[in-house]
Amino acid sequence: MATMASRSPFSLMLVLLAPLPIMIAAVGWSHWTALVAVIVATLALTIAFGEPLWIPIYLIGAGLPAWWLGYVALLARGNEDGSFEWYPAGRLVMWCTVIGSVIVAIVMWNVRIDEQQFQNALKLALERMAREYGQSGPDFSRMDVKRTSELIMSFVPPLAAAIITMAYVMNAYLAGRIAMVSGRLKRPWPDLAALRFPRHMSSAFAVALLIWFMPGIAGMIGGIVSGAFIIAYALLGLAVLHDVTRPLGDRVFILSAVYLILFVFWPACVLLAVFGVSDSIFDFRKTATGAPPPAIT
Repeated sequence: MATMASRSPFSLMLVLLAPLPIMIAAVGWSHWTALVAVIVATLALTIAFGEPLWIPIYLIGAGLPAWWLGYVALLARGNEDGSFEWYPAGRLVMWCTVIGSVIVAIVMWNVRIDEQQFQNALKLALERMAREYGQSGPDFSRMDVKRTSELIMSFVPPLAAAIITMAYVMNAYLAGRIAMVSGRLKRPWPDLAALRFPRHMSSAFAVALLIWFMPGIAGMIGGIVSGAFIIAYALLGLAVLHDVTRPLGDRVFILSAVYLILFVFWPACVLLAVFGVSDSIFDFRKTATGAPPPAIT
């Protein structure tokens, strides 16, 4: 988190990885260890920068969400035969969407970008680009600055929520992998291709999409939640793709092509999200295997 002060090009990546040490401590040792790490990190940032503002920034942005994910990841329910039913991976992804939505909502509520100032800044940026490119560049003179700024401001919160959600999912994955390689992972590694979401999650996604079209703060909140859900269902779509291609001989080629497309053109994750939502309705994996899916209530 302290790298934000350096304004380095790599600072954003390091900020997104800030929850990783806390999650490693949680899944490799215990949630109590992770909680101590959160307290120590918060005090260290506060002392290093001499600014109490770091306490809520770190606690809300990285420390407490990472601790909570590590805590729920190790929850288990004992069965009569002595085995354990561990917290489902689908619910961990659900918590990542909640965390991503809450963090971005808090940031947007406190920032409150002035629309007129944003329009003026966009106009200056377009004029600077027009001077640099000259007549060989695109013609910005006919662009409706007001409409363009409204579109940008409407898509920034969902995009930010999608990035934060994906960052927390990746941190949880990396923390589990690191703990497993070191032999300290406290739970079995889940079958990620069998990822499933709670039944009510698709309904919540539909409601968020409807609210997105509302004006004002409600529309912004709906967009934030929708952006987080799009990433979650894109991950579900990937899980379904991994599962249904298992019997295919050219599975490696298909999956490599999908990941390459996502790397080159990341908006394609919207199509994966549609695939994931469709699986929640039609259950492609049950159709492919003939086996009933595990229930997540």
